[in-house]
Amino acid sequence: MTLVYVAVGGALGSSARFLLAGAINRHGAFYAPAGTFVVNVLGCFLFGVIVALADRRLPLAASTRAFLLVGVLGGFTTFSSYTFETFVLMRQAQLWRAALNAGGQVVAGLVALWAGVASVRGW
Repeated sequence: MTLVYVAVGGALGSSARFLLAGAINRHGAFYAPAGTFVVNVLGCFLFGVIVALADRRLPLAASTRAFLLVGVLGGFTTFSSYTFETFVLMRQAQLWRAALNAGGQVVAGLVALWAGVASVRGW
């Protein structure tokens, strides 16, 4: 049954990623894969919030964790898109944008995950 939860969560997360990243990229993003960047950082923040809530305030069943973390956020965050878009930027000789994308998402993702955990633990 957990597989069904992960599959449904993944469909929801992937749909949300498609809509959000597309909207960001269509509406004046300062560089092409900005939608993926925002989705990945937001996904890290939400992951931190859910983990901290589950650890401290709101114990979650294993199936609920699988649905939210593996399914929804696994479908929502976009590591494969991130690496492909970085590769394309490199191939187009846009090395500073590739570096910003690669390094920025890692650093911003770690900061967002920390912020998600800290925001819940600060309650």
